[in-house]
Amino acid sequence: MSLKKIGCVALAIWAGCLLPFVSQAQAQQPPEVAARAYLLVDVSAQQVLAENQADTPVEPASLTKLMTAYVVFDALRSKKISLQQTFSVSPRAWKMPGSRMFIDPKMQVPVEDLIKGMIVQSGNDATVALAEGLAGSVERFVELMNDQAKILGLTATTYKNPEGLTEPGHTTTARDLATLAQRLLRDFPDYVGYYALKKYRYPGTPAANDSNRNLLLFRDPSVDGLKTGHTQAAGYCLVATAQRDVTGLKGRRLLSIVLGAASENARAVESQKLLNWGYTAFDAVKLFDGGQAVVTPTVWKGRSPTVSLGRVQPIVVAVPAGQASRLKTEVVRPDPLVAPLKQGQEVGTLKVSLGEQPLLNMPLVSLTAVDESGVLGRAWDALRLWIK
Repeated sequence: MSLKKIGCVALAIWAGCLLPFVSQAQAQQPPEVAARAYLLVDVSAQQVLAENQADTPVEPASLTKLMTAYVVFDALRSKKISLQQTFSVSPRAWKMPGSRMFIDPKMQVPVEDLIKGMIVQSGNDATVALAEGLAGSVERFVELMNDQAKILGLTATTYKNPEGLTEPGHTTTARDLATLAQRLLRDFPDYVGYYALKKYRYPGTPAANDSNRNLLLFRDPSVDGLKTGHTQAAGYCLVATAQRDVTGLKGRRLLSIVLGAASENARAVESQKLLNWGYTAFDAVKLFDGGQAVVTPTVWKGRSPTVSLGRVQPIVVAVPAGQASRLKTEVVRPDPLVAPLKQGQEVGTLKVSLGEQPLLNMPLVSLTAVDESGVLGRAWDALRLWIK
């Protein structure tokens, strides 16, 4: 079966995975970021806009709790636990060092409150209580975390505990954190709102330590998450997300990862610097709505003569500011295209470039199913193909 190239037009499309689509030679140079490692992702376009040491192993500190939350949210989605269900507080949870929500063994704490304590107060006690309540032990919960890391493709991440205290071998990378953060946003839209909470305190606990450590929540109204982390070894870390309405695209989301900054304020300042630069240095170009056809090729031996190829998600690409007119695409697909085709089946690839520089390759899918035609229809098309 040959490949057919169809069209070169100013198009772009949503990608299904995280790839460094835009080179630094094409874009404005990113700002100086005072941190050991950083990564900036346009989530709406699934493009890496800037990075430094993104694949270097680092200690994640309380950014570990992003995976803890993923496992807990997954259990909620599958109804293994409920938000109203209460968990006991073991002596191990009660005595956890570091950040705490100040629960004690006399309490039976609802899962939702433990989640808020883990996210807003970064409570190590809340985290251990969730781990023990869900999995029976911290050790078993850590196994679940590492299993989930493999499923998500976090190839450079290993967890040794659920809270993020320093432990040999407990490491990740900025790129893995970006993948995990995006999956949290995509997989659990009903729960990620907890990350935007500015304050929380469980009744009966001390009033101190009730403010979210993500200072950007108080400084930038477009910021809605996600998590801070700090240990002496890790430095000050922040995974920050923001959504801003821009021309032609409502709710453009960027994600910044800043690891190993010098202070709590510095991680916020450096993250804000990256986010602001991403929104100004790159334009988000929306070219198709979700479900809109990119091309409509002929289908042979099918009950329908054509099929629409596109993506379920909106088709968006990030380009250096002012360069949208330089976008080009070509579609490469099997020819002839023969039924049957399943809805969602990958049928060809869209190649997007900026001038002569490649930006991305991504699959196109069949937006509808095309069943085989009857015996006579298939025979007629077979004859036509033979003549062709």
